[in-house]
Amino acid sequence: MLILVARDGPYSPGPNGEDGSLIPRQVLFGNPDKTSVKISPDGSQISYLAPANGVLNLWAAPAEDPLRARPVTNDTHRGIRSYAWAYNNEILYLQDTDGDENWRLFKVNPGPGKGEVECLTPKGCLAAIQKISLYFPNEILVCINDRDPRYHDIYRFNLSTGNRSLLQKNPGFGGFITDDQFQVRLAVNLTADGGAEYLVPRNGSWEIILKINSEDYSPYLSSPIGIDKTGRMLFFTDNRNRDTAALKVLDLDSGRETLIAEDPNADASAVLVHPRDCTIQAVAFTYDRKHWKILDSSIEKDMARLREVADGEMDVVSRSLDDKAWIVSYLRDNGPGDYYYYNRSSGEARFLFTWNKELEDKPLARMHPVIIKSRDGLDLISYITLPLGRDGDGNDHPDRPLPLVLLVHGGPWYRDNWGYNSIHQWLANRGYAVLSINFRGSTGFGKSFMNAGNLEWGGKMQDDLIDGANWAVAEGIADPDRIAIMGGSYGGYATLAALTMTPEAFACGVDLVGPSNLITFLESVPAYWEPLTGLFRVRIGDNTTEEGRAFLENRSPINHAENVTRPLLIGQGANDPRVRQNESEQIVNALEKRGIPVTYLVFPDEGHGFARPENNMAFFAVAEAFLAQHLGGEFEPIGSDFQQSSITVPVGAEEVPGLKEALKARDNTSAMP
Repeated sequence: MLILVARDGPYSPGPNGEDGSLIPRQVLFGNPDKTSVKISPDGSQISYLAPANGVLNLWAAPAEDPLRARPVTNDTHRGIRSYAWAYNNEILYLQDTDGDENWRLFKVNPGPGKGEVECLTPKGCLAAIQKISLYFPNEILVCINDRDPRYHDIYRFNLSTGNRSLLQKNPGFGGFITDDQFQVRLAVNLTADGGAEYLVPRNGSWEIILKINSEDYSPYLSSPIGIDKTGRMLFFTDNRNRDTAALKVLDLDSGRETLIAEDPNADASAVLVHPRDCTIQAVAFTYDRKHWKILDSSIEKDMARLREVADGEMDVVSRSLDDKAWIVSYLRDNGPGDYYYYNRSSGEARFLFTWNKELEDKPLARMHPVIIKSRDGLDLISYITLPLGRDGDGNDHPDRPLPLVLLVHGGPWYRDNWGYNSIHQWLANRGYAVLSINFRGSTGFGKSFMNAGNLEWGGKMQDDLIDGANWAVAEGIADPDRIAIMGGSYGGYATLAALTMTPEAFACGVDLVGPSNLITFLESVPAYWEPLTGLFRVRIGDNTTEEGRAFLENRSPINHAENVTRPLLIGQGANDPRVRQNESEQIVNALEKRGIPVTYLVFPDEGHGFARPENNMAFFAVAEAFLAQHLGGEFEPIGSDFQQSSITVPVGAEEVPGLKEALKARDNTSAMP
């Protein structure tokens, strides 16, 4: 029997926003109340990330009394975004410096009277947790690229002393899989032709047990997941001789493969792993919405019970080692997600908190999955959000065409998903329809769909975005004269490509950390991406041949800058290691030389995207005024959103209403004694 302990009062969306009120940017883009909730291995404590003095820090509380939570770190600048529990009940977390992605590993003891933070890895290199094992509670495996920045070696760390010893030197592989006994069981070698090899250590050398060609290989389609507790069975996703990626198990001794789960429409997207046995108990597939396939009958009743607890897509996000306590999250589209503590023995599902209580009474809109046909017949799984009160007959279409923002995801080997999206909500609240399209090359829909994006940056991938905008016009959703394109990373590239290669298609564009020159982009990626260069040549273009360079030049927005006729806003983190600042500088300089207006925002303490909420709010404050100027939506004045931000505007401050004044006010305030 399910025992449901509810929060204080039922959740209900706020008013429909017909009074024109705007949701403050602080609510949409500020810190969450609580996020990344986990339970300690022994089940005694709950942890999460939450603001302390306005900065995300680690908090911990007794599992039976979450209200007694206290911060166990005291970061005052960038905040903590990723962490894990060690089996000695210490917490491990990663942090970089101002977005440089040279992640360092720290530890802290969350116990009473504890809280002293200790750094475990050196500066100037990138560290990542390789393995945490219940059999070695005071040790962990860490991979570090301090010997050769291209490759990560595996070290065994003692958490008490901080001492480390080399476990596995990397001869040039893309990565390793280790088991709970801290044995290296598998290496993945990424080949020069864009494929991969799985190798096992035998008799002092490496033996290939499985080869994947470039058509089948992608880190998102064919990828190792983990090893079972015997150390001999590898769980992996695989799409050889099939289209969608299925979940399989490979016997590392015999080479025998066994199919575990598959879906004809979608790739395996997530797994639920037993905390002690390391067996996979459920696998998720996501086409337009996520659904779980249960593999282990021992959790069927639990999953059925939990589906009754709350609305939204359910995930088991953390489990105690004895598997008696689960942390469960529920994602909805028009409200903040919920966290529950689930006691498997009693069947009690106890509400903990939402991740942003301020959103509970705000007028948030629904997100609707739609399928858009590309001009050559592909199904493009997409998501549209409409402003509240604009769909009188409930047919998911507005009563009259609206200004629309085409929001393009990054990657491009990534995908858009259903669920709460702060940018969708922000734009819909300001009066825009918002459309996100899983264009060809996006992940999750099989290898044919993904491979259809090979060598199509600025080509058919761009056509899919144009087709989506045309669909919105034909459906009466979008006003053809008021469509903007906006995105980050690859989405930023798509924005630049749209304004340079199809200059009349959009009214304006917003680019965040997008590459403008594919040759300089490929030649300046981080050294630790070296194993991926073969894959990049297959999927983006070959910068090592004369023919390939000519192709990449043609697909680079920088070489079509003279075509730009529509307003452009560009945002860049000065420390971005993936899309370096030069990518934005090039296009800004080219437009300036031609007298084409552009507004350029630079954040000195950010990298590939913005971690500090103060910088996010500053960026979106400018973007909001920019979009309102060119599409006619509502906007909240910039006000004091710059006060704690590092924002600089080297070019084009006069192009955006209120931008110069807000900068001056910020600078005058900071200059006051």
